[in-house]
Amino acid sequence: MPKASGKISRRWRAVAIALLLVLAPAISILPASAQEQQVRRPTLLEMIFGPRRAEPQRQLPPKAVRVPRKRTTRSVTTITSQPTAPVVAPVEKLATARSILVVGDFLAGGLADGLTEAFVDAPGAMVVGRSNGSSGLVREDYYDWKAQLPTLIEEIKPAAVVISIGANDRQQMTSTPNREKFRTEEWFSAYEKRVTALAQVAISRKIPLLWVGIPAFKSPLMTSDAIKLNSIYRNGVEKAGGEFIDIWDGFVDQDGRFVITGSDINGQQVRLRGADGVGMTKAGKRKMAFYVEKSVRRLLGDMASPELLRLDASNLPQLLSFPPSEINAVVMTQPINLGDPDLDGGTALLGGGPQSGTEPISSPRDRLVRNGDVGPAPTGRVDDFRIVQTGSTRALK
Repeated sequence: MPKASGKISRRWRAVAIALLLVLAPAISILPASAQEQQVRRPTLLEMIFGPRRAEPQRQLPPKAVRVPRKRTTRSVTTITSQPTAPVVAPVEKLATARSILVVGDFLAGGLADGLTEAFVDAPGAMVVGRSNGSSGLVREDYYDWKAQLPTLIEEIKPAAVVISIGANDRQQMTSTPNREKFRTEEWFSAYEKRVTALAQVAISRKIPLLWVGIPAFKSPLMTSDAIKLNSIYRNGVEKAGGEFIDIWDGFVDQDGRFVITGSDINGQQVRLRGADGVGMTKAGKRKMAFYVEKSVRRLLGDMASPELLRLDASNLPQLLSFPPSEINAVVMTQPINLGDPDLDGGTALLGGGPQSGTEPISSPRDRLVRNGDVGPAPTGRVDDFRIVQTGSTRALK
């Protein structure tokens, strides 16, 4: 009987273990609230290995509550590194101021504005602009510069003439028998004759001529044509006796490509050209004038200096007045003749007396350079080859 009861107890234990294995997954999937309400029973592993130690629960930090931001309007301030150029007040021009006549197309109008700014503080220099924005050398039926320039010279009587023209001349040439088309050899030949004829208007009147070249443009085709036209201007003007001023490098980069923004006359990066890539901004006009300004100052001389003043009685220095007693006390002396030997009490000028018989002592350097005399070597030096006699013997020393 005891053996049978032992077998039964083992059977019930095996059944209990099997039930625990079946019911353990079902218990684990119960809701948390139901599991908390039920009495926690030990698991199979806890029954075999004993209850496990309870681990302290970590408290999670409370979730941060996201507060919506209020949109605030911020004022954006644009900071430019370009310093503001000081405004120079224009000075009153002298009645004897020398005029610079600037003629040509729309580029000449901008050049006249730039030169006016360049000589705004020079009382002896005056810039007179007479430009026609749509003119050129091709359409003589629209505006004939060769016929108009003599009238302007007689009216203004300039000290120099500045010509900037050609930006509108990329078209068919009129007033010719065949109406030559642009970029043909006949067109270039006829155009060069017109350039020379216009330059001769100023040169024949003994007036200095400054012919300003065309800058690069945004259009590559216009830039290519400008290079060809500049070569015609240079050849024709220099043959006539004028001066050609090249401004090309001021409006291209280091690779020779057109730029809208570049350095102004102070080295600051500014916008030089308009949105169309043809016109000039205020800084671009001043940069054009920068290339011409040097030649104009050379021609005008002191009249282009801002320090030139009008001499009249108002700015003459006051003469010092001495009392009669001091004027009478002034000792009058005769002018001293620099050739008078009595100044130092002698009877002859320095070097005028007889030469002494002894020759001046010359230095070793003088003897070496003049006579080639090296001189004897010092005693005991390695190059001392003198023979010294001691008693009855002769030794080479």
